[in-house]
Amino acid sequence: QMRLVESGGGSVQPGGSLRLSCQASLYTGSRNCLAWFRQAPGQERQVVATIYTATEEVSYSDSAKGRFTISRDSINNAMFLQMTSLKIDDTAMYYCALTSTILTHDCATEPRTQYRYWGQGTQVTVSS
Repeated sequence: QMRLVESGGGSVQPGGSLRLSCQASLYTGSRNCLAWFRQAPGQERQVVATIYTATEEVSYSDSAKGRFTISRDSINNAMFLQMTSLKIDDTAMYYCALTSTILTHDCATEPRTQYRYWGQGTQVTVSS
């Protein structure tokens, strides 16, 4: 059974950096979307970054562009999110997610309902 486990969250000051990791228990598939989502208290869960396992094509939310970098280690079924220049607004629970099938072949627009597997989340807190 597929399991996703995030790690790397913590508390940092504004301008700091964190690297989140997501370890999958099984092969993540040749044509799936891997993604990082985040959810702040009282807000909807939002996609932060995605990577398509077939082409390694990546996408970012507007808030993540230029500051966050998504990557993966396909051999070890791991995914990462390097976050730099962190802002207070980045404070949230961060989740990794994996689709089981995809509809669009464009992870930037893949419906959230296609993400079948979710991790338990790792908390990122940015405060001065």
